[in-house]
Amino acid sequence: MTRSQRRILVTSALPYANGPIHIGHLLEFIQTDIWVRFQKMRGNLCIYVCADDTHGTPIMLKAEQQGMTPEQLIAQTHEEHVNDFNRFHIGFDNFHSTHSEENKNLTQSIYLKLKENGHIEKRNIQQLFDPEKGMFLPDRFVKGTCPKCGAEDQYGDSCEVCGATYTPAELKNPKSAVSGATPALKDTEHYFFKLKDFEEMLKAWTREGQHVQEQIANKLDEWFEAGLQAWDITRDAPYFGYEIPDAPGKFFYVWLDAPIGYMASFKNLCEKRDDLTFDDFWHKDSDAEVYHFIGKDIVYFHTLFWPATLTGSGYRTPTSIFAHGFVTVNGQKMSKSRGTFIKASTYLDYLDPEFLRYYYASKLSSRIDDFDLNLNEFSQKVSAELVKKVINLASRCAKFINSKFNHQLVSKLNVKDTPLQQFQSAADKIARFYEEREFGKATRLIMTLADEANVYIDQQEPWVLIKDENQHGQAHMVCSVGVNLFRLLCLYLKPVLPELAKNVEAFLNIAPMQWEDTQTLLEGHEIAAYKHLKKPLDAKKVEAMVEASKESLEKTAASQKKKSAKKVKADTDTSIKPEISSEDFNTIDLRIAKILSAETVDGADKLLKLRLSLGEYGERQVFAGIKSAYSPEDLVGKLTVMVANLAPREMRFGISEGMVLAAGPGGNELWILSPDEGAQPGMRVK
Repeated sequence: MTRSQRRILVTSALPYANGPIHIGHLLEFIQTDIWVRFQKMRGNLCIYVCADDTHGTPIMLKAEQQGMTPEQLIAQTHEEHVNDFNRFHIGFDNFHSTHSEENKNLTQSIYLKLKENGHIEKRNIQQLFDPEKGMFLPDRFVKGTCPKCGAEDQYGDSCEVCGATYTPAELKNPKSAVSGATPALKDTEHYFFKLKDFEEMLKAWTREGQHVQEQIANKLDEWFEAGLQAWDITRDAPYFGYEIPDAPGKFFYVWLDAPIGYMASFKNLCEKRDDLTFDDFWHKDSDAEVYHFIGKDIVYFHTLFWPATLTGSGYRTPTSIFAHGFVTVNGQKMSKSRGTFIKASTYLDYLDPEFLRYYYASKLSSRIDDFDLNLNEFSQKVSAELVKKVINLASRCAKFINSKFNHQLVSKLNVKDTPLQQFQSAADKIARFYEEREFGKATRLIMTLADEANVYIDQQEPWVLIKDENQHGQAHMVCSVGVNLFRLLCLYLKPVLPELAKNVEAFLNIAPMQWEDTQTLLEGHEIAAYKHLKKPLDAKKVEAMVEASKESLEKTAASQKKKSAKKVKADTDTSIKPEISSEDFNTIDLRIAKILSAETVDGADKLLKLRLSLGEYGERQVFAGIKSAYSPEDLVGKLTVMVANLAPREMRFGISEGMVLAAGPGGNELWILSPDEGAQPGMRVK
């Protein structure tokens, strides 16, 4: 290691091991990987580690549903995750698992240090208990109404609408997300981490040394003002995780051992390499740099609990935590029905992974703003910039070098009146953009250079020069300059496009490009025969990818419809029912209702959960047996007719406060009633 070489440890948030990697996850991993690759090109010792997050109730329940053990499930998922990451060129130095001996030992050791230092307390609490499943419910397995803002269908630990945090017991109208049963409060003994012990330390840490972005620091101030609460780090059996020492039947909450997984993955790597020592990076006096790239939804854990846990157990805190926003597709939340919930594996079946890497890089900044993947823009940007500006530059010049000049570049470049000096002088500015995670600014500057290169070639017209034997020398010079410009563009893009860079290095017969190579040029050098480096992006493949992403949902929906059609007996009795009086009819209060939200109900074959607006008469929750005929997304925003004065019905999944009207024999032959244009929510149907 040279004296100026930095020692850097970098992590991405751990992907949860109960599902596949999708394009939302990939934003973070690509962002992190670009930054790490840049640091390595600069000659720094930069280590990138991560792991699968493998513990918790969701893992346990999914394994149970699939008829396997949690260990089998996480092993299967690990293999799938590694394959997806490899194909997207995510260059981990180590990708481990939180279900490991290293993580178990570190978690127990950190807990015991916290306990020894007086930061753990034990107390009896009341916790929501699912009487049907016979288990205490984790925060995220309770849903109900936010006690602060009144938003419905919120998780038991925080509100996605107003950002408030609370305990599941504070949630209004709670329901078990496991069985749909109404949970009951039950006494249990839990262990708590006294976060308030670190309040002053955290206030200083979040405002000093650029540990967090300013947007995050401002949000943390709101939490400080609300007061830091003791953190419940206990979960009761049954639970898949690590048992708390000397506390049979009590397990560490997954969010305690998950970030420790960063340390565990690095420790596992240290055991494989002679040049790394765990304490050099994690000792409280370490001068190494530690960075975490995360999504904005988990800043509470990473910027409060995590640095407090590290400080309380005698370890160093992170140098910085970099948060990013959420991914939307075509301006909307990723949707399975629209085909925009795209798995990494589905993307890879149709498109070049580096196209997504480039598009993400072209729009990424150091802020935490949400990121929109516009598929039309994606197709156009990749084709217009990456293929036409960069890749075509090589083909325009290399064919003459290969065919007319025996693969040899000129022995001495004439730099004057070429963009070469401009290209080389841009190195520091591009490097600063990469360092500051302003990848969008970096790629825009690189594309500006690509424009300059193509203007130069257009003006020099080597295809005209080559026809005149007296101009062969100039043609040779122009094409040699063009190849050098292409090399510099690919060097600057190497953190973003590592596979392209590798192929360019082979084509140019050069060693792996490093950042210092920006100040050298290829002269008197032999290049290989040019082969196409990137196929143009086919927009039809983007459409096919979207359709393929819909396919699995459609198959599931078709299966559900078929299953429901078998279960739902057709209404073959078409005769008119016995007559009633107008007084009888007047007892039924029919109202126009607007469907505000619709969602499937776990464990229910027929039901959709609807949230309906009756205008000035408020909102109602209705469970409607129309799942066989409608996808939830198709219903949102529609007007329909409901029975507004039907007595509330206690169902296994919750309380149904009315009934929507539908016609048809059943199965997929159901049509909800819709009023004519002009009707408004709350109007009486007469």
